[in-house]
Amino acid sequence: MSATNSNAQSAAQSIDAHNLSFAPKPPTFTSKAEEREWLKFRLAQSFRIFGHLGYNEGVAGHITVRDPIRPDCFWVNPFGLHFSLIQPSDLLLVDPKDESGPRRLLNTAAYMIHSAIHAARPDVICAAHTHSMHGKAFSSLGVPLDMLNQDSCAFYDDIVVYSQFNGIVLDEEEGNHIAQALGSKKVRCSCSLEHQSLSIRVGSTGTYNSDSQAAILQNHGLLVATNTIEATVFFYIALERACQAQLLADAAAGGRGGRPVRIPNEEALKTSKTNGNMTAGWFQGLPEFQFLEAREGVTFALNKGKDAKGEMKPSN
Repeated sequence: MSATNSNAQSAAQSIDAHNLSFAPKPPTFTSKAEEREWLKFRLAQSFRIFGHLGYNEGVAGHITVRDPIRPDCFWVNPFGLHFSLIQPSDLLLVDPKDESGPRRLLNTAAYMIHSAIHAARPDVICAAHTHSMHGKAFSSLGVPLDMLNQDSCAFYDDIVVYSQFNGIVLDEEEGNHIAQALGSKKVRCSCSLEHQSLSIRVGSTGTYNSDSQAAILQNHGLLVATNTIEATVFFYIALERACQAQLLADAAAGGRGGRPVRIPNEEALKTSKTNGNMTAGWFQGLPEFQFLEAREGVTFALNKGKDAKGEMKPSN
């Protein structure tokens, strides 16, 4: 190794060590009840982020989060309410083992898809599916995502194409097929969020397998499922943009009689270990929530209670 390379590596390690002392950490909670309120607050924020980005399409689309008190249940948006309007008190708690009893409007497709995913994938905390424009356009091609740029590499060997379109997902079997396409178990990084450097590099404790965090549902849209709300939001946005980038690159290259240049597998894999692990997704998702909170002026106030309507008070 040359002296120049050695100095650069030493500098990178020094930066990592410095950043680690300032790295953000996930919130801690005094009780499962408080954790539930936080997750509901964060989930409602996720819908408003998606609404701001234009991911709503009529009544289609849903994001779910596993309940920390009843982990066999999940929270989901009510059927027919615009993403941009959703507040924590609007969310529905869904018990996949009990479909009886009165409840506000529940999207059948949301139930079929997400109940299957949460049952098959105990590691999944949050899953998102919408009919976002570039995702559904790309899904109509029935082709895999190419590794055309650094950001696309986050999905290297971590995304599937579900190639069977059977209409609106209104039965249990189709939901199970989608969950099976994602895989039965997913572990991207065994490191805790607190012990990863801010550069989000995966060390020797990182473990991988062939199951996926994302799916392109042919003629339908995109699906992302991860272990945090923030990672799901980030990777969904990243996947939508990756689809957009590939559509643009394919069109531009086709007009010149060529094809886009793909990143070699070895480099794509190396890149994915940095920007495609769950800690990377969690950290990169934070700015979306920061921007939302700056627009709205409302944040979650840990251990400070709620107002009379059950919505979290803005912190001072």
